[in-house]
Amino acid sequence: MLSATASLGLILLWDVDGGLTPIDKYLYSAEDYIKSGALLACGIVNCGVRNECDPALALLSDYVLHNSNVMRIGAIVGLGLAYAGSNREAVLGLITPVLSDSKSSMEVVGMAALACGMIAVGSCNPDVTGTIVQTLMERSEADLKDTYARFLPLGLALCHLGRQDAVEAIIAALEVIPEPFKSMSTTMVEVCAYAGTGNVLKIQQLLHICSEHYDPSEKDEKKDDRKEKKEEDKSKDLSSRQAIAVLGIALIAMGEDIGADMAFRTFGHLLRYCEPVIRRSVPLALGLISVSNPKLTILDTLSKFSHDSDSEVALNAIFAMGLVGAGTNNARLAAMLRQLAQFHAKEPNNLFMVRIAQGLTHLGKGTLTLCPYHSDRQLLSPVALAGLLATLVSFLDVKNSGGRGWSGGQAQDHNGIPDPHDSSAALLRREGRTSHGRVHPAHPHNGGIRDPEEEP
Repeated sequence: MLSATASLGLILLWDVDGGLTPIDKYLYSAEDYIKSGALLACGIVNCGVRNECDPALALLSDYVLHNSNVMRIGAIVGLGLAYAGSNREAVLGLITPVLSDSKSSMEVVGMAALACGMIAVGSCNPDVTGTIVQTLMERSEADLKDTYARFLPLGLALCHLGRQDAVEAIIAALEVIPEPFKSMSTTMVEVCAYAGTGNVLKIQQLLHICSEHYDPSEKDEKKDDRKEKKEEDKSKDLSSRQAIAVLGIALIAMGEDIGADMAFRTFGHLLRYCEPVIRRSVPLALGLISVSNPKLTILDTLSKFSHDSDSEVALNAIFAMGLVGAGTNNARLAAMLRQLAQFHAKEPNNLFMVRIAQGLTHLGKGTLTLCPYHSDRQLLSPVALAGLLATLVSFLDVKNSGGRGWSGGQAQDHNGIPDPHDSSAALLRREGRTSHGRVHPAHPHNGGIRDPEEEP
């Protein structure tokens, strides 16, 4: 219900004058999820638009500290999208108190940190940096094991996106965090600081992290409980750090073609020889090095892994296919996705991900792109890259980040699926491509969408 209501914001994107009226009626619903979706839709409509009246700030500010955590999430993420890249003190001042509020769940705290990171992206804002670091220090180890805790270091990393050596003090400050979380946080901050630079030394460091092997099954059962706990912590730390390192390789290498080609070859080795957590991350990294640029070699690799026996690898590969072909109307990719829809017809979660990939492929009927680069890779949009990163980091734990829907396996529960619409609205850029003008009638499976060429 939340994402269905929020999708109105995408349909009415950038129409600040006429778009808020159709959304307004959902703010009076009795259901919190629908109201939260309406708040998020208001933020999406205002994404990238500067208006003297500040309608997003006026509408959403009252709900940031609402009694319901569901309502808080809609308002906070909506503000993060509406004011992404603006570094507005008034908006940041509204969101930062949520991080220290005792009523906020870890999900709300994570989304608040992400929203602050998107608003202050690349600015090294000292208030945002100080607040997030303080929150990380105050949280218990149990809190930091929550799947939404990863958005705290992500918010910190986005705040220092592309700032290179300026993150040394932040990395030193993160040393006091408990070890299962520290390595992942420092790696995330460092890779964001060098995003798009093509820095070979940093890529070598990340490859070294990926090359480390561990095998929890080889633990001696007779060992002390304390030793077992330490080994478990090390393995968890290693796996989360390796997942970020894989994304980091793509993030640093995406700035130039030769680096991207070398990264593609490296990912082939990682897929064959490395740990399961790395195999799950590689499809996302492949999507990141070729956003809205459907190269045949990458498409074929992702198509192969979209049939993988590991469901997380398959889900990430399907989403990455949509990312690679976003807004291109690529005929080969569209055919691949039609075949995938038939292959996964009886698996609701996989089928829903295929529908998302199909929607991304025909994004704006071919007039939009998700690529953060402009002018032959001479200019990088930090806001666009922040939206991509937020989405990809949520996909690192694809079965848990989305909440209840994945475990229940109910295709109609859209709240349970990591919604790329929420984070990627900040990426949309107009392009001159035209659409094929197809009509997409209803599909009999789960009320999805079907291409006319796809057999029922």
